[in-house]
Amino acid sequence: MPYNWPDLERELREFLPRKSVVSKRQELLVYDCDGLTIDRNVPPLAVLPETTSQVAQILKCCYRHGIPFVARGSGTGLSGGALVEQQALLVVTSRMRRILDLDLPNQTITVQPGVINSWVTRAVSGEGFYYAPDPSSQVVCSIGGNVAENSGGVHCLKYGVTSNHVLGIEAVLPDGTITSFGGKLSEYSELDLRGTFIGSEGTLGIATSITLRLLKAPETVTVLLADFLSMESAGEAVRKITAAGLIPSGMEIMDNFLINAVNDLFNLEEYPRDAAAVLLIEIDGQLQEVETAARNAIDLCKESGARHIRKADDELDRLRLWKGRKSAFAAIGKISPKYYVQDGVVPRSTLPKVLTKIESLSRQYQIPVANVFHAGDGNLHPLILYKEGLPNIEETVKELGSKILKECLAVGGSITGEHGVGSDKRCYIEWMFSADDLETMKLVRKAFDPEKRANPEKIFPTPKSCGEATRRNFIISKGKEQDNSKIEIF
Repeated sequence: MPYNWPDLERELREFLPRKSVVSKRQELLVYDCDGLTIDRNVPPLAVLPETTSQVAQILKCCYRHGIPFVARGSGTGLSGGALVEQQALLVVTSRMRRILDLDLPNQTITVQPGVINSWVTRAVSGEGFYYAPDPSSQVVCSIGGNVAENSGGVHCLKYGVTSNHVLGIEAVLPDGTITSFGGKLSEYSELDLRGTFIGSEGTLGIATSITLRLLKAPETVTVLLADFLSMESAGEAVRKITAAGLIPSGMEIMDNFLINAVNDLFNLEEYPRDAAAVLLIEIDGQLQEVETAARNAIDLCKESGARHIRKADDELDRLRLWKGRKSAFAAIGKISPKYYVQDGVVPRSTLPKVLTKIESLSRQYQIPVANVFHAGDGNLHPLILYKEGLPNIEETVKELGSKILKECLAVGGSITGEHGVGSDKRCYIEWMFSADDLETMKLVRKAFDPEKRANPEKIFPTPKSCGEATRRNFIISKGKEQDNSKIEIF
């Protein structure tokens, strides 16, 4: 369906500042991809509002013209959720960066969606508080995007994901109506539409104000770094620690590929280069509690085959140990500018089995796969590295990614833990849910957006996108387009 873009642009310019409407193609190119990098689509028009009222006016204009819209924050997403795949207005919230309210007595902070994740902790750390959800991209990702994807981070094992720390949301619905879900209290008697909105990936509207829960900074924090000669041993250490009832604030594993990648990136030797895996364990709380838990964790790591265990109590030492994990994707990017990441989830007890299968798939396709993951909650982040320009390489890489997700489902896991479904995994969501389940989800979406104009064709499979993808993968798997065994990446 053709849309009247000149009329829409003219209306938008009537109430938005000149630089808040972007229509030149060379300027729109900056929005053609997200952190996933494989798929690229240039939006026809973009706007950068600064207030809730501007967002409401924008969506009212879209409503009058019958034009779809897509919300975008910092663009660091990894599932294609912020991409404009079809003709739609891109609403970029990156200029909505104000802290609207700070209520330390009640441990809350209210921010606009463009506020960067790490800024929240920076704003309150001097008063002894912090914001717990910490995605690896926390220095660049926005709170609005975190809400859309229900992001997690290294501390989600103990403290939970974004939905556990959002108390209230002001949002603009697809028809331009301003509404709110939740508030400053932890519990309300109303239907939990706040929880429904979080993780909806922009399909229900646009969050314009978000009230977050703040936590008191722990009395003490200790980080342990254990290295192992096998990934199985590292996984066994995770199993033993959780089985013993210890709940670290975070447990992260990196494989040998990533160990060397991050050491090379920073010209450091923080992680033993010959280790098959390193396990980072962070424990926080009261001093005596942390000391006891750390001793127990060290003993359990040794029982599982840890060669060396390094303990960091000083803040700078802790930051050095975490630096490599937080920069894992950047380290891989230096080695392979093109990579594709998934985020399947598996039960902790199945980690060794699934990681072995991922290694087998990597050999089968002769495509390197580096592994870094939230070991405590089984959230895998396999990074599939590839060289651009090889025949059908992007289709093959996506096929490999889909097979990894199938392995996650086979052991009772999920196709996504924190990156969302977006466009990248919409063809796989039918593997997890029945037709009735999906229809119920669509009814919820319809209640907010009857005309399906908010982030169209995301999350749910469509005959066009998923039908073609299925046929393409079938052909590749039969070897009619290429022989995977002959692909050379490096």
